[in-house]
Amino acid sequence: MQEFASFLGQTKPMLHFAWPGSFTLAQLNPIPQKYRPSRKLRLRQKAKSSAAALDDVTRIETSFNVLDSLRALRLHKWRLYDLQHIVVLGYIIFSLCIMPSAPLIKTGAMVVLAALLLMPVTQQFFLPSLPIWTYLLYFFSSRFIAPEYRPHIWVKVLPALENVLYGANLSNILSAHNHPFLDILAWLPYGIGHFALPAICSVFLFLFAAPGTTPVFARAFGYMCMLGVTIQLILPCTPPWYEKAYGLEPAHYGMEGSPAGLARVDELFGVDMYTTSFTTAPLPFGAFPSLHAANAVLEALFMQHCFPRFRSFFILYVCWIWWATMYLNHHYAIDLVGGSLIAAAVYYIARSGWLPRPQLDKTTRWEYEYVEFGDRPKMIDEEYGYGYANGYGLGALENWAASDSDEWTLGSSSSFDSMSHGETVCGSSSSSGTPGILSPTTPPDDFRHSIIGLTPQGDAWNGERLSRESELSEVVIIR
Repeated sequence: MQEFASFLGQTKPMLHFAWPGSFTLAQLNPIPQKYRPSRKLRLRQKAKSSAAALDDVTRIETSFNVLDSLRALRLHKWRLYDLQHIVVLGYIIFSLCIMPSAPLIKTGAMVVLAALLLMPVTQQFFLPSLPIWTYLLYFFSSRFIAPEYRPHIWVKVLPALENVLYGANLSNILSAHNHPFLDILAWLPYGIGHFALPAICSVFLFLFAAPGTTPVFARAFGYMCMLGVTIQLILPCTPPWYEKAYGLEPAHYGMEGSPAGLARVDELFGVDMYTTSFTTAPLPFGAFPSLHAANAVLEALFMQHCFPRFRSFFILYVCWIWWATMYLNHHYAIDLVGGSLIAAAVYYIARSGWLPRPQLDKTTRWEYEYVEFGDRPKMIDEEYGYGYANGYGLGALENWAASDSDEWTLGSSSSFDSMSHGETVCGSSSSSGTPGILSPTTPPDDFRHSIIGLTPQGDAWNGERLSRESELSEVVIIR
C-alpha cells in the first residue's frame, strides 16, 4: 500500500518522441471538443485579470477639446452602420438646397453644427439627436419644393380604404358630435402631448433607464419621422377635414391647410395657438402615415421596455391619442394604423441590436455597473460556441469591442451579456445580488450548460465550474 501511495504521489509521466517537434500522448489523443475550455471562458478569465481597468458606464463627457473627437474619428473603424451619417447628411444638404438662398445663414448653421458635433461635451447629446434636428429641418423646408416636382394628390384613396377595411369612415363618426369637454380631452394629447412627450420621455429614459437608452430612442425617433415625411411627400393624401370642406373634389398645391377641430380649442381659449400654424402648414396633405400615432406608439414601446410596470398606462395613452386624432378630424383610422406599424418596425429593429436591456433591480442610471445590448445572444465564435450581444461596461474586452467607435456608430458603446446569476462575461459580479433579474433575456441555465458541455451538480456548480473546466484541460483520454 505504501508503494502504491508513493506511486500516486509521483508526477505525471510525459511521453516524448524523437522526431522533430516532440509530441505528448495528450497531443496524439486530443481532448474531445466538448470538454475543452471554451473561448468564452478564457475571455472571462482574461477580463478578471484586468478588473482594474473597468469602465464607468454612467460617465458623461465634460471635455470641450475638439482634438479628442478628431482623434477618435481618425481611429474609428468604419462599418456598415456608419451609412446612417451619410443618409442624414444627404437630408441636410437636400433641405438646405431647396430653401431660399441665404449663404451666410446656411454656412453659419453648418459651422455651429460642426462645432456641436466635435466638442465631446455637446457631441454626446447632439450626435444621437441629429436625426431629430434633421427631421425638423426637412419637414419645414419641404414647403419650398416646387409644385412641378410634386406628385399627384390622392383624395379618394384613404376614404375608400377606410370604407373597405372598416365599413365606415370612423373619423366622421367620432367627430359628428362635438362638446367643449371632448375638445379639451382631445387637445391634451394631440396639441400638448405630441410636442412635449418626446422631450419628457428622453429625460425619463436618461435618468431612470439603462445608460445608452436615450441615444437609441433619439435616433429611432428621428429616423422614423424622416421616413414618415418622405412617405407623405411621395404619397400625398388629403385628411378628413378636406373631405368635410371640399368633398372628393381634386386638390392642388397652394391650397391652405386647416386646424380642423383645433380651431374650436383656439376659440375656447381665445388664443391663436393652432389656426395660423396649421393653415400655413408645410404639408397640408400629409395625412398618411400619421406621425401623431407613430410618435405615441414609439414612445409607448420604449417606455414599456424600460418601465414594464406602467405598460397599461402607455397603452391607454396610445388609445387616447388615436381617438383624439380622429375626433379632431386630422387623420383617418388607416393613417393611424400605417404610422403605428412604422413605429413598431423601427422599435423592434432598434431593440434587436442596439437598445440596452433594463435591469429591473436598478432604479436610476447611476446604479448600472454594465449594460447589455440587443434582444438575444449572437453567434460570434463558430469554433467554441455562442457569444453575446455587444454592450459596454466592466472593462469591455479588446477583441470584442472597439472603444474608438463609441459615439459614431448606432450602437454607441460595447459591453457583455450576463453569464449566470449575478455574474457577467467581464468577470465581475453584480452588486445587487438579486438572482435571475439581470436581464429579461438572460439565457437559461440549460442553454449555458449546453455551451460549455458540463452538467450542473446542484447549487455548488456555479462555484466549482471554473476549477472543473481547468482540470479537464489536463485529462488524458486513452482509447
